[in-house]
Amino acid sequence: MFDAAEFDQWIKSQNIARTVLYIQMHHTYIPAYEHFKGNNHFEMQRGMQHVHKVINGWSDIAQHFTIFPDGKIMTGRSLERTPSCIYGFNTHSICIENIGNFDEGGDLMRQEQRTGIIKATTSLVQRFNTPVNTDRIVYHHWFDLRTGERTNGSGSTKSCPGTAFFGGNKVADAQANFIPLIRTALQGIPPASPLNVQFYGSVTADSLNVRNAPAPSGKRLTAAELGSILRVYEIKNNWYRISATKNEWVFGNFVQRVERGTVNADSLNVRTGPAVTFRKVGSVKLNTEVFVYETVGDWIRISHDQQWVNRKLVTFA
Repeated sequence: MFDAAEFDQWIKSQNIARTVLYIQMHHTYIPAYEHFKGNNHFEMQRGMQHVHKVINGWSDIAQHFTIFPDGKIMTGRSLERTPSCIYGFNTHSICIENIGNFDEGGDLMRQEQRTGIIKATTSLVQRFNTPVNTDRIVYHHWFDLRTGERTNGSGSTKSCPGTAFFGGNKVADAQANFIPLIRTALQGIPPASPLNVQFYGSVTADSLNVRNAPAPSGKRLTAAELGSILRVYEIKNNWYRISATKNEWVFGNFVQRVERGTVNADSLNVRTGPAVTFRKVGSVKLNTEVFVYETVGDWIRISHDQQWVNRKLVTFA
């Protein structure tokens, strides 16, 4: 568990293999402020983990980070693992759960928590070089619960992270209230050095060790999971360096090169196979980044599972 300054130093020191593109904002609703006693952070975290694992049947607690009413930040799910927070939109995401019910008439967010949320988000933006906009910093409310499509609040959605979360849960509310706070917090902080990515790759092993040198004798730092997208900056003897600033290497035999593209349509249908005759299972919005795992004619598979889109509506650099 960290305060905001400790969290900033900690997240900078972490070795994280998978590519993170999005930061998700949530509120817990239950537990809420009435359950927080000031010293029961671990008890509350263990309670959420129990619900997620034993009752929901998930492999671990859903979120990567929990931010408490006193502004303290606690780690949860491994950063190498996809969260279980927004159905259909968990890939390449970091999930933050903020303790409290922030719907109108619910908990009034304490200043300590407000500051913790802003500072933690700012630290994550820096660590993952995340653009500060509502394409990359997203609210659960913007996604349909049944399909995972981004609807910006229409259809079947949760109110999460709350109708009173930093002035509201709509896209316009985030643009007017939350996003400017993150931009202000970043003022005076030197931007990250431009990334020099040679190519992107998908992990083909169930678990791929990340080492501190390009050799089997290198110290194991962490492991990347099957299907994770890695950035490759350098190649040495079939070992791939996957960090721009640290010595983090993986063996190239277990990495498949993938193309990276950007959706150029307002809404691009996602189907279960490479043709319009296959069932639609969702959609991706304009400017969404996608990675190509397989190509069949004019269709590309953009996920480790069967999610296909028309290549003509994706722009490649």
